[in-house]
Amino acid sequence: MNIFPTVLARAQHALGEFFRLESSAGMALVLTAALALVCANSPLAGWYALVRDAPLGEGAWAHSLHWWTNDALMAVFFLLVSLEIKREVVSGQLSSRAQLLQPVVCACAGVAAPALIFYAFNHGNADSLRGWAVPTATDIAFSLGVLALFGSRVPLGMKVMLSTIAVADDLIAIVIIAVFYSNDLRAGMLLAALGVALLMFVLNRKKVRALTPYLLLGLLLWALVLRSGVHATLAGVVTGMMIPHVDRHNAVDDAVEHSPLETLEHALHPWVAWGVLPLFAFLNAGLALGGIRMDDLAAALPAGIALGLILGKPIGIVGAAVLLRAFRIARFPDGMDLRAMLGLGLLCGIGFTMSLFVAGLAYARLPLDYTESVLGVLGGSLVSAVLGLVWLSFVLPRQARVADR
Repeated sequence: MNIFPTVLARAQHALGEFFRLESSAGMALVLTAALALVCANSPLAGWYALVRDAPLGEGAWAHSLHWWTNDALMAVFFLLVSLEIKREVVSGQLSSRAQLLQPVVCACAGVAAPALIFYAFNHGNADSLRGWAVPTATDIAFSLGVLALFGSRVPLGMKVMLSTIAVADDLIAIVIIAVFYSNDLRAGMLLAALGVALLMFVLNRKKVRALTPYLLLGLLLWALVLRSGVHATLAGVVTGMMIPHVDRHNAVDDAVEHSPLETLEHALHPWVAWGVLPLFAFLNAGLALGGIRMDDLAAALPAGIALGLILGKPIGIVGAAVLLRAFRIARFPDGMDLRAMLGLGLLCGIGFTMSLFVAGLAYARLPLDYTESVLGVLGGSLVSAVLGLVWLSFVLPRQARVADR
């Protein structure tokens, strides 16, 4: 007799696999970013620039490896983010109001506080202000990678809280990119892209569950969005939202129903974690430090980004969590007290992937500002990681949590 897993067991298994892969991928991000810095500041600098600017494609599609990574491969990353968000909203951590409220409020506060700190430093410079969203993001792989160093000392509630805040944070980042970092809009291309998105929506409503039509239409959507003036990675977001998941209204048990979304998510996750994101980190973190002086570290732009990550993230996230608890709206997750919540807030200051991505959009035509923004992201993320690591080493219990193994 076949005993099918319950919905809870399926969700817990998916969550465990997610934590395992994201944590190990965080280590890959650290190593590739470090390798990029070594290459950019050694005799390998010429080779690094050659690889970064290596031409790929022909004709209108002739672009550098850096461009293909940021505008094409990162669309695959955003597709995976979109799939994860939809899964969590439909059947996961964000599927009920009780589960949704605290991490979403904390994520919103964790976006607002860094943006305000950045504004305080850069309100007098219109060019610098373009990067107000750079310190608002959390790198889920990097932060979970640091948390994984504590093994079974970490309560499950803390892992879930961190990942849920990061997922909500990614959703906010997607909206910010769509609204604030689109330019030179072309109505014809936008209408055509809308038509393709509507066709995917119709396929979804007609319960077409084969992945091939969605992926082919998603590729067409990417090309149209690329030409429309909206950043092309948003095509990945739209495609992900259209991929079918389990149907909660049919007679089939969600625990055993085939999910095209989960199939695609499981197929993409290793490629994104071990391929797309390390390549992105390698090509975007190669900051030449030779001409940087100590005075540059205190400049308004890098200081606003670094302090936005180091101070803004924990202030926003922990402050929101404390207020929600004070008003008896939501308590801290199981196994967490105020000290653990502060450690979580510090880890959320690790911006890295999304922060570097937004910096590339904000300062695409301002190379000096982009260099300073990368300096702020790397410095702020490193300090946040070290502070979180040291703080949690004292805060988390010395004994392994048997119940959470």
